[in-house]
Amino acid sequence: MHTLEQLRRGECQGATRLKLSEQLTEFPEEIYSLADTLEVLDLSGNQLTDLPSDFLRLTKLKILFGSNNPFTHVPEVLGEMPELEMIGFKSCQIKTVSEQCLPAKTRWLILTDNRIETLPNGIGRLERLEKLMLAGNAIRDLPDSFDRLHNLRLLRLAANQLKAFPDVLLTLPQLAWLAFSGNPFCAPRSQHKEFMQLPSSDIQCYEELGQGASGVISRATWLNNPHRFPEHIAIKIYKGEVTSDGYPADELDACLTAGVHQNLVTPLAHILEPDCTALVMDLIPVNYSNLGQPPSLESCTRDTFTQGQSFNASQAAYIIEQMHDLVAHLEAKKVCHGDLYAHNVLINRDGHILFGDFGAASKYAHLSAEQQSGIRRIERRALTYFEQDILGLVSES
Repeated sequence: MHTLEQLRRGECQGATRLKLSEQLTEFPEEIYSLADTLEVLDLSGNQLTDLPSDFLRLTKLKILFGSNNPFTHVPEVLGEMPELEMIGFKSCQIKTVSEQCLPAKTRWLILTDNRIETLPNGIGRLERLEKLMLAGNAIRDLPDSFDRLHNLRLLRLAANQLKAFPDVLLTLPQLAWLAFSGNPFCAPRSQHKEFMQLPSSDIQCYEELGQGASGVISRATWLNNPHRFPEHIAIKIYKGEVTSDGYPADELDACLTAGVHQNLVTPLAHILEPDCTALVMDLIPVNYSNLGQPPSLESCTRDTFTQGQSFNASQAAYIIEQMHDLVAHLEAKKVCHGDLYAHNVLINRDGHILFGDFGAASKYAHLSAEQQSGIRRIERRALTYFEQDILGLVSES
């Protein structure tokens, strides 16, 4: 984090990255002093409603974040930015995305949690677009040009107003990670009577184990355990807001629909109360660690891995075999995970994997046979990428 005062004193001279969050209501002209070097600009958490027409003086800017500002439109000037490829306007008040506001080099576009009803038909000219985040808007249909997005690999359309599954998605040759739950065309959430619904008063929470977009996972034990569940458990308490992937309630629904598998964290029960929606599950042993790391700004849609990480051929084959079996299980349950990545996988020293994070998952049993087949094809594409990543870590020694 930087300050405007530091910028004015020249302390940021030569910087390639700048982050300012000071309740700014106007774009600070002092930023132009970095025009020769600035590549990443983060103006999230201010009070900006537009960007000036001379913003294009930042000719080397590649990445712009403007989230949590009261923008009502994507600034028009961005369409003229020569190098801008990643744009993030999450949780603003955006209603308008014009035909001209998106630069030709756009590779990663985040418009999550806004008020967008219509996308510009010109979005189809963005031939480099790989990642498109649109969850939590009011989009009713997709423009005709969507079929030209031949490089699109990850798409979040959950929590919108789509009345029918967009069949155009089944024609996109690279699409591998798709989330579409929480739209009017989706099936109602199930009651999941096969899992106990318990009061939160049965559980005592302890230290936080992890936190994601949809909720907080904590270690827990039972205060009242008449069901002979394991004594030590974990609980994920959902935040109840729209996330970058969709609604937490749809995540819980998909997770319980997926049910029990040797490579899934075992769900035990759920809590549905006015002030607490939660999933109770097995506590993961401490000898499990992350298989991969999330994509970077550079890799965009592909996972990253720690330096020196490697497997021998038999270890890699075992990991891939388990993931194939798990994907077949999800297909049988007609659940599209939507986020089939190594960074959502935990692994122990024996090579056993546990897969989780159903935030982007969507149920599809209610769709036509052709649509179901297309969704499985999309998910299998993600499985192919997963295989490529694991095989890329095989050491010849």
